Amino acid sequence: MATVKNSARRFGDRREGRKIRSIGVFHKFAPFIMKTRSEAGNYINDSVEISETDKWIRRKRAEGYNEMDMLHVFVAAYVRTTAMIPALNRFVSGQRIFARDSVDIVLTVKRAGAADAAETAVKVTFDTEDTVFDVYRKLNNAVDEIKAGDEETYTEKIAGALCSLPALFLKFTIWALNILDYLDLLPIRLIEASPFHGSMIITDTGELGFPPVYRHLYNFGNIPVALAFGPKRKAVELSDELRAETRKYIDFTAVADGRTGNGFCCAEARKCIKRFIGNPADLENTPEKVENDVF
Repeated sequence: MATVKNSARRFGDRREGRKIRSIGVFHKFAPFIMKTRSEAGNYINDSVEISETDKWIRRKRAEGYNEMDMLHVFVAAYVRTTAMIPALNRFVSGQRIFARDSVDIVLTVKRAGAADAAETAVKVTFDTEDTVFDVYRKLNNAVDEIKAGDEETYTEKIAGALCSLPALFLKFTIWALNILDYLDLLPIRLIEASPFHGSMIITDTGELGFPPVYRHLYNFGNIPVALAFGPKRKAVELSDELRAETRKYIDFTAVADGRTGNGFCCAEARKCIKRFIGNPADLENTPEKVENDVF
């Protein structure tokens, strides 16, 4: 399918993105058959070799990027892949498929290093032209702001106010918010702060010491992808010269809303993400070209 340049908003578009109008009838019909993300989820598990990635991270730390780690690489690889395969950044709202305007990544952050420290969600917005260094800066700034602040975030204040309601009223309120979201009538500030509206939610289970889980998708909001990656592991394998070599890998899982694209897009996105994770030096410069989604 040919790509097109960004255009002015039209009737039917949402504040977060532009309605995809040229997709086939089957894809237009799918959100009415599979009404929720949980029933439309496609489950993927894979691994990627990070032998060179590990060396690259150590070099970048020596150059002053002291906190550079696999989280930055995974996020940067995902952002770069959306620049090449824009269908990866689609979402379903109101049983329609949209192309998101920005790349919004959600992750959970502890306010302190203790195991029992309070957790909160943070959403960071990226541009498709961002390099791995842009990702490093934006991600760290957002996390540092959360850890340094004593006050609750806007999202936490809203959640706290809702949780103070009696259960029956809370259930009704969530139903009403879903209806407003369906009609694209939620306040824009609430959408911007919501950890349920975004491009992807990512979890580093490696820092917890266990393999990646299949992280669930939320039926509330419109996040279409949940990704998790585990700890580094070593494997002894034969090289092309039949010599035993020790290589490093990371296992990862993804749960994706199958209504937003076809299998070809999913396969190409998987290959791109793995290539960039294994070769993060390719993420140091801005992309030569950024593709735009179809109308």
